[in-house]
Amino acid sequence: MSISPTELFYIAIGLLLVAWTVYLDRHLFRAGGAAGGVTALESLYYVIALAALLVGWYFNFAYLREYGAAAGWWHWTTLLFVNPASASGGQDLIFANMILFPFWTVMDGRRCGLRASWLYFPMSLVTSFAFAMALFMAFRERQLRWNAAQGAPAVNGRTTRS
Repeated sequence: MSISPTELFYIAIGLLLVAWTVYLDRHLFRAGGAAGGVTALESLYYVIALAALLVGWYFNFAYLREYGAAAGWWHWTTLLFVNPASASGGQDLIFANMILFPFWTVMDGRRCGLRASWLYFPMSLVTSFAFAMALFMAFRERQLRWNAAQGAPAVNGRTTRS
C-alpha cells in the first residue's frame, strides 16, 4: 500500500514542526553541552513519542483511506461521539489537546526557557497528541538540566539564559 499525497503532507508538516523545535532549542542537543547526555527518563519519553506517532499515524491514515472525500477535522471529531464510550474519550481528548495542552506547553515552556513552545500544539494536530506531549516532556527535561548546569536563576517565573 502506497502513501497518499495527503498522508505525505501530514508527514512532512509533522516532521517540519519537529525539526523546527529541535532547531530552536538546538543548544540543548550540542555534544558535550550543558544538558548532558540522554537520561533514562528522557529516553522513555522518546520511546513513548515514537510509539504514539507510529500508532497515531497508522489509525489516522486508515481513517483518511476509509472515508476519502468525507475525511476532515469536523468529520473526524463527530466520529468521536458515536456512542457514550467514545464520547467520553473524545471529550477528554478535546479538552486536553485543544485547551489544556496549549496552555501547559506555552506557560511551562516559557517558565523553563524553551523557545517557541507553542509549536507543540500544531504539532499535536498533524502527528499525535501523545507524541507532541511526550516530545515536550523530553525537551523540558533537557531544558531543566541545561538550566541547572548554567545556574540559571528564576526571574518572575522564567529562567534567564546567557
